[in-house]
Amino acid sequence: MPGLGTIVNVIAIAAAGIIGCLAGERIAPRFQDTLMKATAIAVLFLGLGGTMAQMLTFKHGSFSTHGTMMLIGSLAIGGLIGEWLRIEDRFADFGEWLKKKTGNANDQEFIEAFVTASLTVCIGAMAIVGSIEDGILGDHSILFAKAILDFVIVLVMAASMGRGCGFAAVPVGILQRMVTLFSELLKPLMTTAVMNNISYIGSVLIFCVGINLLWGNKIRVANLLPALLIGAVWVVF
Repeated sequence: MPGLGTIVNVIAIAAAGIIGCLAGERIAPRFQDTLMKATAIAVLFLGLGGTMAQMLTFKHGSFSTHGTMMLIGSLAIGGLIGEWLRIEDRFADFGEWLKKKTGNANDQEFIEAFVTASLTVCIGAMAIVGSIEDGILGDHSILFAKAILDFVIVLVMAASMGRGCGFAAVPVGILQRMVTLFSELLKPLMTTAVMNNISYIGSVLIFCVGINLLWGNKIRVANLLPALLIGAVWVVF
């Protein structure tokens, strides 16, 4: 059944949000603060690990870096596009709309929780590759694995940040469903080089999310999302 992987992923995120909120209500603020910092550190290292895996190669007994010009160019150009489109503001506006429609108007941390969790679980090659495999081959294994990872991440986030985290299921469902629907068109374009660039930049953006979790909103990560597209197009050049 095409789309089953996304359905399971969405359910996992929503369930994690509910369980995390219920647990968070019973946890003292100092424990919530520790959970937040633990989540931030985990996200930082997830991003760092993915970045190093793409950036470093081991040849002739030493490490060397590659793709640095692509990374710099993609982030710079993508960041300019994102600022022009005001993606982060539109993300926040959507979060504000969700907050009102779901009866959470009094939750002051809803939008931050929603945006942070959404960026964490939407960015990355697993969402793209998994959705394409789901649509073309009916292979849900990648998205099932992603669902488990997202469940753990959102569970911990929701316990410290609140119910907005669970609503990250909405953009995940929209993004992955769209990729699955257009999977036949996208698959020929998703070469190994393209996916490597997407994974490379996506890992850097996840690292940036970890920075924001640990030190506050220092980086407008949503405005850097076009860098993923620039990285994919970079392969042509």
